[in-house]
Amino acid sequence: MSVHEQDWWRNAVVYQVYIRSFADGNGDGTGDLAGLRSRLDHLARLGVDAIWINPWYPSPLADGGYDVADYRAINPMFGDTAQAEALIAEAHARDIRVLLDIVPNHHSDEHVWFRQALAAGPGSPERERYLFRDGRGENGELPPNNWESMFGGPAWERVVAPDGTPEQWYLHLFDIRQPDVNWEHPEVRADFEETLRFWFDRGVDGFRVDVANSMVKEPGLPDIVEGVNDAQDGGHPYLDRDGVHDIFRSWRRIGDAYDPPRVFVAEAWVPDPQRLARYLRPDELQTAFSFNFLTAAWLAEDLRDNIDDAIAENTRVGAPATWVLSNHDVCRHPSRLARKPEAGRGWNLDDVIALPADPELGLCRARAATLLMLALPGTAYLYQGEELGLPEVEDIPTDRLDDPTWELSGHTLRGRDGCRVPLPWAAGEPGFGFGPSGTPWLPQPEVFARHAADVQEADPESVLHLYRDALAIRRAHPALGGGALTWQESPEGTLALARTSDSGDGGFTCLVNVSSAPVSLPEDAEVMLSSGPLTARGEVPADTAVWLRH
Repeated sequence: MSVHEQDWWRNAVVYQVYIRSFADGNGDGTGDLAGLRSRLDHLARLGVDAIWINPWYPSPLADGGYDVADYRAINPMFGDTAQAEALIAEAHARDIRVLLDIVPNHHSDEHVWFRQALAAGPGSPERERYLFRDGRGENGELPPNNWESMFGGPAWERVVAPDGTPEQWYLHLFDIRQPDVNWEHPEVRADFEETLRFWFDRGVDGFRVDVANSMVKEPGLPDIVEGVNDAQDGGHPYLDRDGVHDIFRSWRRIGDAYDPPRVFVAEAWVPDPQRLARYLRPDELQTAFSFNFLTAAWLAEDLRDNIDDAIAENTRVGAPATWVLSNHDVCRHPSRLARKPEAGRGWNLDDVIALPADPELGLCRARAATLLMLALPGTAYLYQGEELGLPEVEDIPTDRLDDPTWELSGHTLRGRDGCRVPLPWAAGEPGFGFGPSGTPWLPQPEVFARHAADVQEADPESVLHLYRDALAIRRAHPALGGGALTWQESPEGTLALARTSDSGDGGFTCLVNVSSAPVSLPEDAEVMLSSGPLTARGEVPADTAVWLRH
């Protein structure tokens, strides 16, 4: 195997599959393995190098599958292990690698270990696998500390004994039904290592690591003191603690033992690029999402600063930058960019929903942002449906909301369901062709008809064709993927970046007019691809990007 094939992850384009909403093969209204397998040719035509599949494990779905009850099995609503192995083989036959999601911070409360812990009682070895603590107050009626759940409310839930007596509390940084595991316990470490090997042995090419920066907690679980240890600088009691790096070193050794080596990408919301790069040292994980790029404002200076910071810090540790604009946890970028430029810094729907929106402008900016992202050196992740230009669904009826954020926030935050609405495949079919039943698990808006895959297939100016063309050029052009980036002089409100291959071949420039008056193209430039139409004079208008050959 060539070095390029082993290091495929350095410049790959990876497509995220939120399996519950991708395609329904059996007609129950929920996406599944049969549906995914039936749409692999769509992904092959798109031109992606790999897919990342959100959790497909048995789960009560208290948090969309991130409450895992068994890490080495398939949720029956999605299929079975035989179907999973068939999917891996069919993807590989199309030169598409497969990454899975691993959720190491917490289990489902239906995991056999947690059931054992509840039955065993305080002080038992079974409870040591989790973070059970006595409460504060005269009778233990207060939570052990002041930590808050990521979904709202306290991060502690009190257990009631079989006779009805209140007793200990357990930590859940996320939903009440997601108890945090104790990473100081050797059985926890060994069990997750067994899970890695289980799926690697079945041909999986790597893992995306959920909340990779939150697994290790400070001994004693102290209160968070505002202004003292609430920053992510190594001193926070559960965010970005140094102990996580020993875990990832052991995981890297496991991945490297396979031929070819398996790979990891970290979901680590670490705002300091220098600290994020520590996850990517040569003996740790290969890649980590650069979320600062996702949350950058649609302003030329903000975009450039975040690109520079990510590239510089990753280069120090020999790792590629990893870019993303949307995923299953954030408001889709056409809807974020439909607001004032600074709205990008608010990454979820609840941050931006009250702001005036211009959907057509948002889609125009999204197309330009995509060409900018795909022109950058490193890895790019696409979220299912962005190749169709899907907007966030902002008005799902409240009685249909599924995200635990809605309940845990006291019905004040809508949460993440708006980016998880099932995909439209065929405009004229019930449920827009999502599955045979025509009744998806989340309701689809009528606007999805114009975004359906079959409609876009017939329109050469569609978002789908833009993505296909961009990925084809990115794969073929010697300057894209790896190689250097050099900023060129350009008018205020624009970005112009040049790319050259490692051998110095292939002149390529990406020019993005973020907010300027129309700008002229260089005299010797040939337009390979444009995110939108140029002016009658051949200039690049605002909110438009072009790829140039020279």
